[in-house]
Amino acid sequence: MELLKEFKEFAARGNVIDLAVGVIMGAAFGTVVKSLVDDVIMPPVGVLVSGIDLKNLKYTLPGSDAEGKANALRYGQFINNCISFLIVAFAVFMLVKVVNRVVRKKEEAPKPTKTEELLTEIRDELKNHPVTR
Repeated sequence: MELLKEFKEFAARGNVIDLAVGVIMGAAFGTVVKSLVDDVIMPPVGVLVSGIDLKNLKYTLPGSDAEGKANALRYGQFINNCISFLIVAFAVFMLVKVVNRVVRKKEEAPKPTKTEELLTEIRDELKNHPVTR
């Protein structure tokens, strides 16, 4: 029973839930990027290279696999995957840059504590009403 209790504490931590959300969002983001590369970026690139669909570029090797399909080096698909990677890497970079900027702003402008506020008020009152002897 101790193991079950320990697992429950582990699963209830915020980090585990954050990780699960990140993985789900990453998978969805990957689908969007794949569509962006395949459906938006690669058609104009294909036009630029004389109408060649880069995804279908391959070098056929001699022989075939066990199912009778020709062995091929699919370098066009590799190019698509590299472009997808660059887009994802750039998007993550921009996200981290924005998060760092927000965190930095929070760190630069610390909110005064209650004690500091009280001391500031006392100082201001003493300036306004000097003590006479």
